[in-house]
Amino acid sequence: MLKRSSSTKSATCTLTFSLPAATLEGPVSVVGSFNSWTPGAHPLKRRSNGTASTSVTVPAGTEVRFRYLGDGGLWFDDADADLITADGGVVLT
Repeated sequence: MLKRSSSTKSATCTLTFSLPAATLEGPVSVVGSFNSWTPGAHPLKRRSNGTASTSVTVPAGTEVRFRYLGDGGLWFDDADADLITADGGVVLT
């Protein structure tokens, strides 16, 4: 699940990347244009509601490209992205 929360006051958008924790085998991080595709910079943390999530804040109007990186170098995409390309998901903030 991908959630967007905009702030007109600060002209930013917070993106929350969330996956069902039960489907994750090992650590997963979200990497993308917001963190220079750095593995491990934004790990998903397990929550009490049965999900694993992390959030990033980007300038409003930004096109964000991202993918999830799982244990063992497994890359996968989020079906909730606005667009999925060969290079991963795209979200328009």
